Order: sequence, then C-alpha cells, then structure tokens
Amino acid sequence: MLLDTDPYLTRYAERVRGMSASEIRALFAVASRPEVVSFAGGMPDTSALDMEAVEAVVAQVIRDSGATALQYGGGQGRAPLRELLVEVMEHEGVPAHADELLITVGGQQALELIAKCFLDPGDVVLAEGPTYVGGIGAMTSHQADVRHVPMDAEGMRIDLLEEALDGLAREGRRAEYVYTIPNHQNPAGVSLSVERRHRLAEVAERHDLLIVEDNPYGLLDFAGETFPSLRQLVPDRVVYVGTVSKTIAPGLRTGWIAAPGPIRDKLVLLREAADLCPSNLTQMIVESWLRTQPWREQIKRFAAVYHEKSVAMLDALATEMPEGVDWTVPSGAFYVWLTVPDGIDTSDLLAKAISHRVAYVPGRGFYADGAGGDHARLCFSYPEVARIGEGISRLGELLHEEIELVAAVYGDDAPQVRPRRTGPATGVGG
Repeated sequence: MLLDTDPYLTRYAERVRGMSASEIRALFAVASRPEVVSFAGGMPDTSALDMEAVEAVVAQVIRDSGATALQYGGGQGRAPLRELLVEVMEHEGVPAHADELLITVGGQQALELIAKCFLDPGDVVLAEGPTYVGGIGAMTSHQADVRHVPMDAEGMRIDLLEEALDGLAREGRRAEYVYTIPNHQNPAGVSLSVERRHRLAEVAERHDLLIVEDNPYGLLDFAGETFPSLRQLVPDRVVYVGTVSKTIAPGLRTGWIAAPGPIRDKLVLLREAADLCPSNLTQMIVESWLRTQPWREQIKRFAAVYHEKSVAMLDALATEMPEGVDWTVPSGAFYVWLTVPDGIDTSDLLAKAISHRVAYVPGRGFYADGAGGDHARLCFSYPEVARIGEGISRLGELLHEEIELVAAVYGDDAPQVRPRRTGPATGVGG
C-alpha cells in the first residue's frame, strides 16, 4: 500500500524535514533515455581521457601498493597527494602549502564540511544568484539563510554585495561567509572580472568577511588563461575548494580544501566524524596520474573538447532561438545560462521539453529563494557535438510555440518580447 505521507516525518531532525531531491537529480531518470538530448547534468566528457593510460595507472597502483591502497588512511588525506595538488594549484597561480590541504570525497563533501563548520540554524550566507545547486544544498541542509547577490557578465555585483553587508549590519547581523565560483561559474558560465576580484578582497578585509572560493573550472579556460585567485589576494580570509572531477574524472571522487591552519584542523575533525578518512585507493590513483601522466596536456585536451562543443551550442542558439531569448557566452568550462521571455516558466515547461526529446535544468534550482523561473541551464560538456545542434533545434521549436501561446492567451496584455542582444548576453540575474 502506498502512503500519501512519510510515516517517519515526526522522527526526523528539523534540518531534514524540508530537504528534497534537487531538480537535477530528479531529471536523470528521463534525461538519460537515448532519444533525449540532455543538456541537464553537468558531466565531464570522460571519453576524452586516455583510457589505456587510466587502466595502466590503476593496475600499477594495485600491483605495487595494493595492500596500502586497500587499507585505512589518515583523516587529512595522504601527504604525497596533498603535495601534488599544491602543484596543480600552482599551475593556476594559486598559492598553498601541503599542510593547509584536506582531501575530501569530491568538491561536494568539501562544501558540506565547510557549511557544517560555520553554520548554525538561521545564519546568513551570501551567494551569487544563481549559484551551484550543490552549494545551496550544503548550506540549506544546515538551515542557513541563503541570500543571493545578483550577477552580470562580469560575475557577482560587488556593489550589491556591499549593500547586502550594510543591510545585515543594520539588522545587527553578519554573513558567516560569501560563497562564490569565480571561474566559469555554474550555472551562469561567466567569470568574476579581475577588477571585481580585487574589490571583493577589499570588501572582505573591510567587513571582516570569510570567502568560500569554489574553483572546479579554473583550468578549463578555452584560451588557456588563468586569473588571480581570491586565495592569492586575501589568503587568511579564503577557504578554497578544488576537485579533480573536471580535470581528471568525477568517478575518482577526489577533492580538497585549502584553508588557514585553525580552520583546517576543525575540518579534519568534522570529516573524521563523517567518514573517518578518504579512500587510499582513489587517492593513490590520482597521485599516480599526477606523477606519471602529462596531466597539463590532458587538461588542454579537455578544454579544446569543451570549446568545440560550446561553439556548436552557441551557433545553434543563434540560429534556432526566437526573439526574446538571451544567453551567456562562456569563455570556459560547461555552461550556458538561458533567459526566456516573460510569461514562460522553465519549470513548468520542462515536461514539454522532455516530450520534445530535449532536457535542461530549470533556473529555480539555482536559487534558494524561488527565483529563476525565466532561466534555464544548458550544459554542453557531455552530449556529442553532432547532437548539440539537434537538441537546441528541438528546444528552439518548443520556445517558438510557447511564445506564440503566450501571445494568443494574453493578447494585447502579453509580455513584451525583449529584442535579442547583438553582443554577448549578460542576463544572469533572477
């Protein structure tokens, strides 16, 4: 017999009762059908890896160090891996010392540990709007009050961040931290400008503000450029999160936090309480990959693959989208942020999109406050190039139909269709 309500609801902790599956996870079952072109999941193209090299590395770890690889390890993570990850950070110009690093089960566990370390129920976190759904989940699972700071083509609006901080001060409150993805942001696809990075560093100093700098995508710039990290500018105020999920493979579930010593010590205790230690096996596979493989060249190959796919998507959008639809133009990584005309809600539209055999993530999933109904995230990293144009054509056909339907329903009162921009789209606000 199916129950209409959860019979265990009264037993759950308060922080659990309001939790629900993300829109992205709920999509996977239908979006994975072969006839659907999915722009939903933000998945790397692991087919771009040298699989023979992966096989050789895994075999070497088991052959030479199997007993150690299958044993318990230390809570902070293996020292040799931490030293190699410092080299990865240095490749992007991010300073660190191996003692400052804590190995985590991907970037998501890092965000969860940080939230657990700093947030009590009701505490305020400031985050870009839109922002990574997993970041929102980590913060709201600890009952944080997540308040969004709007973005434009240059990333988070630092002037509006200052306004938010001043408003909190008038309330007699403070932000526990500001959460930002400065490079090729998920979901907006834009990067924080160099000028704004310096301004954010100044604001952090002036307001005694902690910054969580989430950087999964910094090495995937299409032009091979890197930008000053916030950790580089104000190291004592930054908790930095990295991952190999986008530069090697997500299945290795290996990420890390770089933090000032006192914070690192607390995070080690929290991760030991959660899962005792990270996997020696996956750590040693990553170690061997970084030590023996041309990983810098592999990252360049990934960036080239994603650049080709981004061009395919942008070309298709320019051809297939009706007037009134806007999108961001990414310079790296995985994402385009789509803006649809007033009167269309991307959450309501999703079922029709699936029936048109195309999937995306509705924009509401990237806000904690219900905003984003006129937005959608399109991820171009995973589909084959040949299918990207096919999927965008299906989405364009659907949006043409919806715009005509809105006009027919509302008549003269229909929302005005915004003319398409002739330059890069900047509409990333809610």
